[in-house]
This record gives sequence, C-alpha cells and structure tokens, in this order.
Amino acid sequence: QVRLVDTGGGLVQAGGSLRLSCAASGRPFSTYDMGWFRQAAGQEREFVAAISGSSSITDYADSVKGRFTISRDNAKNTVVLLMNGLKPEDTAVYYCAAQRYGVSRIRTAWPYWGQGTQVTVSS
Repeated sequence: QVRLVDTGGGLVQAGGSLRLSCAASGRPFSTYDMGWFRQAAGQEREFVAAISGSSSITDYADSVKGRFTISRDNAKNTVVLLMNGLKPEDTAVYYCAAQRYGVSRIRTAWPYWGQGTQVTVSS
C-alpha cells in the first residue's frame, strides 16, 4: 500500500509554468513506478507522464512532450511534474498515481491515486 498526496496546482497564464509534487508514504518508494494523469471537466482521465522506479524509463503523452518533465527523488519519496509552456488545454485536475508493474499509459493499470490538484491555465 502507498498513500499519495498531490500538491502544487494553481492558476497560471498561458505560457507560464507550474510545478506539481506528489509525496508518497509507504516503503519502499523506489519499487513503485509513478505517473501523472489529468482529467478535464467532462472528459475521461488521461495519461500525462510516467517514470520507472529507478528513473531509467520515462514516458510522456504526445500533447505534453517537450513541455513537461517528470522526475523523482527516491530519498524524499517524491515525484515532480514540471510543466512549462502551459496552454489553456492543459487545464484539468492532475492526479499522481503509483503501481509496481511497469510504466503504463493505461489508467486502469494504476491502483493507487492521489486526491488530485487543480491546474487552471488562462488565455
């Protein structure tokens, strides 16, 4: 079991940046692959980015590639999503997720979720 707490959302103008953070409890954190998903109003939750336990593998949705960066600090049990060049279409609730079976873009493959943090990008 792992408990996840997402923080860092807010309101930002288009072109701006935000840094989302996810703090995990439960050990060992390094055995969990970590991901970020987002859900816009009226839409299904979609994959954003993921990182393997050792940070050797990262994956990004095409819509955020080159603008977002996922990283983790296993000593601090945290994963960070740095979002640059934000666009109004990035507006959504962002969720941190964890699993132990490999980086995946499939939402149902991730059993553990944070509570979500709202990101709003104004035009």
